[in-house]
Amino acid sequence: MLGQGETNRIKYFTEVNMETNQVMKRSEVPLEQTWNLDSIFPSLEAWEKALNEMDTEIGLIQPFRNTLAQSPQQLLKCLQTVEHASRLMEKVFLYASLESAVDISNQGASSRVVQARGKSSKLQAAMAFVEPELIKIGFKQLKEWSQQDGGLSLYKTYFEQLERKQSKVRSFEVETVLAMASEPMGTVVQTYNSLTNVEIKFGQATDGAGNTYPIEQGNLGSLLSHENQNVRKTAWENYSDGFLAYKNTLAGLQIAGLQKDIFYANSHHFENSLEASLFPNNIPEKVFHNLISVFRSHLPTWHKYWKIRKRWLGLDAFHVYDIKAPLTDHQPEILYSQAIDWIAEGMAPLGEKYVGILHEGATRDRWVDWAVNQGKRQGAFSSGVYETHPFIMMSYNNDIYSLSTLAHELGHSMHSYYTRKTQPYIHGRYSLFVAEVASNFNQAMVRNYLLRTQLDPVFQLAIIEEAMSNFHRYFFIMPTLAQWELEMHQRLEQGKAINAKVMIDHCADLFQEGYGDEVVFDHDRIGITWSQFSHMYMNYYVYQYATGISGAHTLVENILHGQAGAVDRYLTFLSAGNSVYPLEALSAAGVDLTQSEPVEKAFNYLAEIVDRLESLLLTK
Repeated sequence: MLGQGETNRIKYFTEVNMETNQVMKRSEVPLEQTWNLDSIFPSLEAWEKALNEMDTEIGLIQPFRNTLAQSPQQLLKCLQTVEHASRLMEKVFLYASLESAVDISNQGASSRVVQARGKSSKLQAAMAFVEPELIKIGFKQLKEWSQQDGGLSLYKTYFEQLERKQSKVRSFEVETVLAMASEPMGTVVQTYNSLTNVEIKFGQATDGAGNTYPIEQGNLGSLLSHENQNVRKTAWENYSDGFLAYKNTLAGLQIAGLQKDIFYANSHHFENSLEASLFPNNIPEKVFHNLISVFRSHLPTWHKYWKIRKRWLGLDAFHVYDIKAPLTDHQPEILYSQAIDWIAEGMAPLGEKYVGILHEGATRDRWVDWAVNQGKRQGAFSSGVYETHPFIMMSYNNDIYSLSTLAHELGHSMHSYYTRKTQPYIHGRYSLFVAEVASNFNQAMVRNYLLRTQLDPVFQLAIIEEAMSNFHRYFFIMPTLAQWELEMHQRLEQGKAINAKVMIDHCADLFQEGYGDEVVFDHDRIGITWSQFSHMYMNYYVYQYATGISGAHTLVENILHGQAGAVDRYLTFLSAGNSVYPLEALSAAGVDLTQSEPVEKAFNYLAEIVDRLESLLLTK
């Protein structure tokens, strides 16, 4: 193994932080490790008041039905009333969902999510007449009105986008029913989260010498990167077995999620769920299929990586739980405060304003809930609405993987910040397709900075390990699951049989191709992977991680190579919201994801990292 390096800023630990066997209760978490929900509502009473006010807000919308064609002034008044109600509803739902995310076992918070979802469904139903009436008015008239009335000029692009999708908008009556259906259909993912974050008990990992570690969603990553193989083995096996024990229930929930996608696709006259997912953002299907094709052609890079790891670790057999096994005896311990500093330094090319906002948000303004506590939901996310600052949920484990996750989520958050500060409410969101570009951009920038500045060989190796872990998730697991998602949607759309066995078998087959002959294959434990990601309930989300990382690396390359105007173009991209379609925003920033080239370049970068790892290891 490589020896411990000497730097003035890095502390190393010779085994994973022992806090992994002491997971706090939510009530024990220090305030500074939590996000500031009081910035949304100062108290639960204030939230309840806002929830009750939604009935009044909904009542103000309903009288506008069948009146929008009267005048541009009447239309503007309706749109402003809808916006006011929507902005309040978003805050109500955000507060409840964030409160629940950090402790799924909090029954009060869970009930508030249900209340908020119910009220949101009623609001969507009350608003369902708006787009059918706009279509009836006619887009020639809407264009004239948007030119005549200053207030309506904000909606010019929205009207143009609605014109493109008008054939997919149903009547008021149908849209009302679809809006009302969103409430019961939304319980699927809520039930999944409750099951996988609270009800399923994963037991303990053990090092074989009497030390045990409880397995929680918040500390699983640190257990899977533990230096002790038995800890990794028992963590991975017990985690997978927890899902397998509920495979039929999880299959039922997943099928319901797939059926929801198909129901909405059919209701809006799409050929299939993939088209329904891509159409709103004007993304050609070839973008999805190009990704899968390029991914499969580059599987030999992954096979080479498994072989290098197996050889260096001196293993007779290489298992899935060895994929994150540390390659050195010493791993850098990176405290949260140090991570923020390094992330800020890595993002310095974007300018002082960007860095200042990021740093203050992650520290003084408490955007981030980074505690590791019992009941915290799996994964990490960035959330927020138009009237709030961003909110990041993650479990920070004092390692380089946590630093990378934090950089990723801050990429989302800064994207949201710039969009909301630049665009009017109607354009104050952006698609998932561009979201994963901004997040992966931050990770790539910070990784490049650390490779240039932290020259200790041990730290260099840790950075490469993190990079490969990140690529493993986004450029291996997610494209594999994207193929599985396509196959499962198609099976249901074609009326074929689907159950837990079918789902596990198909997932196992896809991963077996990806792992090749270098990885010991555990059919059921690998085959249940589809059940371990809530992303699978978001119609064709996961492929966008891979397109996102591809676009991000091209944009990073442009900036770091000093391409004229690259920084300004990127900041403009962050500020665009949905005022333009995603591919147009990316093209203006300097990357064309309608072509395979960015994905090919990202896989070539991955191959270079694998070669760099091989060289670094073989010279020691």
